[in-house]
Amino acid sequence: MNAGRTIFSQLMDFLPRDQFQQCVRRYNGNHKIKTFSCLDQYISMAFAQLTARESLRDIEACLRTFGPKLYHAGFRCKRISRNTLANANQVRPWRIYADFAQCLIATATELYSDTDLGLDLDNTIYALDSTTIDLCLSLFPWATFRRTKAAVKMHTLLNLKGSIPEFIRITEGSVHDVNILDDLPILPSAIYLADRAYVDFARLFAMHQAGAFFVTRAKSNTTYRRICSRPIDKATGLVCDQTIRMKNFCVAKKYPDQLRRVRYNDPETGKRLVFLTNLFHPPAMTIAMLYRGRWRVELFFKWIKQHLRIKRFFGTSSNAVKTQIWIAVSVYVLVAIVKKQLAPERNLYTLLQILSLSLFEKMPILQAFSQQEYKTAIGDNDNQLNLFDL
Repeated sequence: MNAGRTIFSQLMDFLPRDQFQQCVRRYNGNHKIKTFSCLDQYISMAFAQLTARESLRDIEACLRTFGPKLYHAGFRCKRISRNTLANANQVRPWRIYADFAQCLIATATELYSDTDLGLDLDNTIYALDSTTIDLCLSLFPWATFRRTKAAVKMHTLLNLKGSIPEFIRITEGSVHDVNILDDLPILPSAIYLADRAYVDFARLFAMHQAGAFFVTRAKSNTTYRRICSRPIDKATGLVCDQTIRMKNFCVAKKYPDQLRRVRYNDPETGKRLVFLTNLFHPPAMTIAMLYRGRWRVELFFKWIKQHLRIKRFFGTSSNAVKTQIWIAVSVYVLVAIVKKQLAPERNLYTLLQILSLSLFEKMPILQAFSQQEYKTAIGDNDNQLNLFDL
């Protein structure tokens, strides 16, 4: 069935075209467009992500070399110029690609819903964090951050089942992390893992009242009153497991209920970690292991920065930057969907390496993914390789 078709063309078959066109129509994206449609723009940018192109000129030169193969890859335009692509990124609404990424995220979340995290918990578990992408102030003056530097922040809520980014907000670098809690979708009974930057007791209490749970690091100046302590096994690294109330009057007013305080000495790093949570029923060791899962969101940021091109942008406007980030996210999720359906035993980085080297080879995509002799350029112990194997 796939004889004579390029791997890139077969990969694009996994795109839900009907959903994509719905997103385009929602924002009138193809209005007065004759040759270079939103789909052509998306496929061009997906090609750039998968092959790590460095610039618009680089994209144009590479696609020009493939000539007649463009049609078989899914393009409906005869040629792609850098000016046309730059203009499309500049003026076509970024929300088209944000909405389409959400469609793919919904599919991936369903596919990975049966993933076993090994924590003996039925709750949906999320990791919340942000990454700052530095920009040049003279080229990106709208991206306010510091007096001499521009930046954007990518705030992400990662579902640990499959490491799928279910919620993303792209803001100026000056926006503080804790403000994102106001926009965060709160799912009753879900567990949210966050670092100390998200400790705002009024917002945490609102999450508690919504029926959700949180696990976060305590700030060093946190004062509390101990209500009771539970027995622990100190051989595991646990130091204490306490029920507490906030001691400071203003903080206690913001969070009037009891909290659980777990102190843990990590034997791997030697760090002393103090956790605050409203999750009382699991063992204290489970709380410590839960928080360790938060590092997956940092692996996600590391992976997407290194292997999808969001360090070097193809446009300088807010619309162009958000378009590129959302297409990068959608490509990440698309490959995650393909991995789950075709090669669940392979890690995601290996599949992307295969794709980057063989996009225009004519062979069944499953055959390419099954090549056991393929070796990655990064050692097997690199954390990135395990992103989808955790």
